[in-house]
Amino acid sequence: LISDFYEYISPRPEEEKMRLEVVDRIKGVIYDLWPSAEVQVFGSFSTGLYLPTSDIDLVVFGKWETLPLWTLEEALRKRNVADENSIKVLDKATVPIIKLTDSFTEVKVDISFNVKSGVKAARLIKEFKEKYPVLPYLVLVLKQFLLQRDLNEVFTGGIGSYSLFLMAVSFLQLHCREDVCSPNINIGVLLIEFFELYGRHFNYLKTGIRIKDGGCYVAKDEVQKNMMDGYRPSMLYIEDPLQPDNDVGRSSYGAMQVKQAFDYAYVVLSHAVSPIAKYYPNNETESILGRIIRVTQEVDEYRDWIRKNWGSPSQNDLPHNRNDVTLFESQQLDECNNNVPDDDDDDDDDDIVVVLPSAPHSKTSSNSSSPSPSLRSTPSSSPLSPSSTSSTSSSSDADSDGTPCKTAKQQSGRGPSAHREKSAAVSNHRTQSHTTSTPSGSNKGGKVPSAILLHYAPPDENCSVECM
Repeated sequence: LISDFYEYISPRPEEEKMRLEVVDRIKGVIYDLWPSAEVQVFGSFSTGLYLPTSDIDLVVFGKWETLPLWTLEEALRKRNVADENSIKVLDKATVPIIKLTDSFTEVKVDISFNVKSGVKAARLIKEFKEKYPVLPYLVLVLKQFLLQRDLNEVFTGGIGSYSLFLMAVSFLQLHCREDVCSPNINIGVLLIEFFELYGRHFNYLKTGIRIKDGGCYVAKDEVQKNMMDGYRPSMLYIEDPLQPDNDVGRSSYGAMQVKQAFDYAYVVLSHAVSPIAKYYPNNETESILGRIIRVTQEVDEYRDWIRKNWGSPSQNDLPHNRNDVTLFESQQLDECNNNVPDDDDDDDDDDIVVVLPSAPHSKTSSNSSSPSPSLRSTPSSSPLSPSSTSSTSSSSDADSDGTPCKTAKQQSGRGPSAHREKSAAVSNHRTQSHTTSTPSGSNKGGKVPSAILLHYAPPDENCSVECM
């Protein structure tokens, strides 16, 4: 169940406490340099839509003739706030920033100067979260989906958090369902239809996304007429609702790889909930969501380390996984063809099951005062990909239907260690005594109604989607 995964992956009080300490350490350095400066948090940490390994976005407001990037970088080094090998100054970027990794917690931090758009965007996101209660569930699942495929970083051509959020908002705005604003809507149906829309039906060549004034799709030909200096709309054109002349997706040159990944997820999930799926059982311990969502053992170890260091004493006596999510070794994980049997003879309610992928990692000696467990990993091919060959889709591959793979870029992780092969799974073990709670409107026991098989229907004339 998506609600169970959301409960498992969503931020915990001790994780917020740890991140606030990181922010305070950096604020201390900044205020020592410029007492009159103002530091604000924006991005996923301020909106609550962050994953356990997400970074922290900070913006510093002050009066300088030249942005003091190098001054702050030097001060952070001298105070040992940043890991020596992690701190970088990107002074040639569109938005100059300092990137660093906190020396103790290994939390990544981006620091910018005098940029107001991020703070405004955070307020906008909070407003849409109130309007669409389902948004946090969709966004966290989608963020994890892109993260594990190295498609979540804009500087490597992926889709950033803001772009992904706007795509989800647009989907809900133009989704012809009366209950789309209801907290009881079937999230599984929405997730499959999101993948179907952006993986199959959305015309990236001709269509752009606009969420302002209730949302609509825009023809790129019309957009280009209003663009100056001969610029053209990007492959993934998303109009910034806070700054209409800003194309949020302009740097996502790997948008077609994301499209392929979405299409593949749609195929996998549609097959998994098909009535014929029970005739092709493959993995009795895997859930439907577990076929596209993987969380490494290292991430769980990192969260456990956070709980032990920042959690309350009472928390340390409790199991660190929520909703009876149990982790175990998976010795023979088939990464290409994991299916779930549909056991009609078992009417017991099931716990969430999410199979966690093989993630290289090696043990390093540590003690109670050592930094956090290593989260760095050398990516292999996508768990859902039949091939380890990296996709080289570009923005010109508009109709490419190849199997989605990871980008060639190797994702930088956390920690300095080499790695060991390890995987874990959240097991869907049946018990006689435990019943997994499900939101109203969803099915118990993981059984998905046949209605979920409905394809994304072309919207009627009231939805204004002529550009599709």
